[in-house]
Amino acid sequence: MHARHMFDEMSLRRCVSLLKLQWDSFIVQSFYMQHRVCSLHSTIDNRASVIKLCEVISCTIGGLDELESSLNKCTISLTSSLVTQVIDSSKNEAPIRRLLRFFLWSLKKLNHDLEDENFNYAIRFFAQKKDYTAINILLSNLKKADRTMDGQTFGFVAEALVRMDKEDEALGLFKNLDKYKCPHDQFTVTAVITALCAKGHAKRAEGVVLHHKDKISSTMSCIYRSLLYGWSIKKNTKEARRILKEMKSEGTMPDLFCYNTFLNCLCEQNLEKNPSGLVPEALNVMMEMRSYKIAPNSISYNILLSCLGRTRRVKESCTILETMKRSGCRPDCVSYFLVARVLFLTGRFGKGRIIVDEMIEEGLIPDRKFYYDLIGVLCGVERTNYALELFEKMKRSSLGGYGPVYDVLIPKLCRGGDFELGRKLWEEAMAMGVMLSCSSEVLDPSITKVFKPTRKIENKILEECNRGEKQNKAATEKPKEKRKKSKNLSWK
Repeated sequence: MHARHMFDEMSLRRCVSLLKLQWDSFIVQSFYMQHRVCSLHSTIDNRASVIKLCEVISCTIGGLDELESSLNKCTISLTSSLVTQVIDSSKNEAPIRRLLRFFLWSLKKLNHDLEDENFNYAIRFFAQKKDYTAINILLSNLKKADRTMDGQTFGFVAEALVRMDKEDEALGLFKNLDKYKCPHDQFTVTAVITALCAKGHAKRAEGVVLHHKDKISSTMSCIYRSLLYGWSIKKNTKEARRILKEMKSEGTMPDLFCYNTFLNCLCEQNLEKNPSGLVPEALNVMMEMRSYKIAPNSISYNILLSCLGRTRRVKESCTILETMKRSGCRPDCVSYFLVARVLFLTGRFGKGRIIVDEMIEEGLIPDRKFYYDLIGVLCGVERTNYALELFEKMKRSSLGGYGPVYDVLIPKLCRGGDFELGRKLWEEAMAMGVMLSCSSEVLDPSITKVFKPTRKIENKILEECNRGEKQNKAATEKPKEKRKKSKNLSWK
């Protein structure tokens, strides 16, 4: 009996302990469920607040004062993070001035509760939009409130000011960074140098380097790259070469990017001042690159090919393409495009077709822009038959995006009098489900005016002009000959 009593007591204790564990588990689960429900509820409320504020800001009815009065009527508990969410959500829809007024209203409402992080986010946003007025207002408010501007924000502002041709203000802000509690450290010094060089103000950037060299000693390779790029924008080969020499003397070897930047500077300068020196001087730079075990890549050759194409130097362009292949540098789609383009522009249509076919045989797959540009060139020089042939190659590659090509070819054919082929292309586009921008009226001969080619007439006019010039030269040369004869007779 006693044993049975003991067994019942033990089983009872086990049941009680199990019940206690289950109860504790239930309490914990209930707490977590309640917490999750509260969190979900707050997230839903926060999202609803963002949507409500975005609707108010995006509404373009009424002026800025009406916007502020509408915001005052909102019964939303404003927080610092909510301000950032609203700006981020409506940045592509709301007018920039209404967003600025919303932020200033939020600043007035929250005052010190608006965190520096969210204030900096707003400044970066308006700097990206290149809104000079907004940047000035927010920087002034930041300074008055004795807040801190971080280095990243300064980088955005400096870049925006330089892009708006206000480099003096960017440098002024840099000099007075202490007033914004932002240090003159490696990040801010590099940011202002990069911003200045991006717009070609390399000389002013070198002044910053001179005064703050101790702060950027560990990033001098990046600084040299920026300076080199800045001088190349100005097409100043002499200063760009000086930067390369300084890099070598400081123990920083120029890399492929540096040499390609210098090569671009050299080619652009020669394009303006000495076109005949384009190829020899560029090849000398490439030889220098190889001496430092830096192999020129397709970008290096494309820089040269681009300048050669702009001066219509066909023979040199084809030679450089062959030089690329022999040197082991595989031409890319851009290389073939630049050579084909100059060939089409100068009337070498057969050779241009061969270049395009060669590119396809090499296994290179060009993008849509390749075909758009070349077809545009061929239509511009009145060679729609070659343009149609190139369009067929584009369709065989299944690239898609045929709409813009149809929009160019169909009106071009109809205005040239080939309405039958124009209609055929129209029906082909409709069958493929391609949306066209050109009107179907272009297919109607009674509406579309046909322009007849005037090339023969122009040639006749040119021939007549040349004859007239020759006659004028002959007329001016005859009196000179007579004078010489009379002088000789007088001497005798």
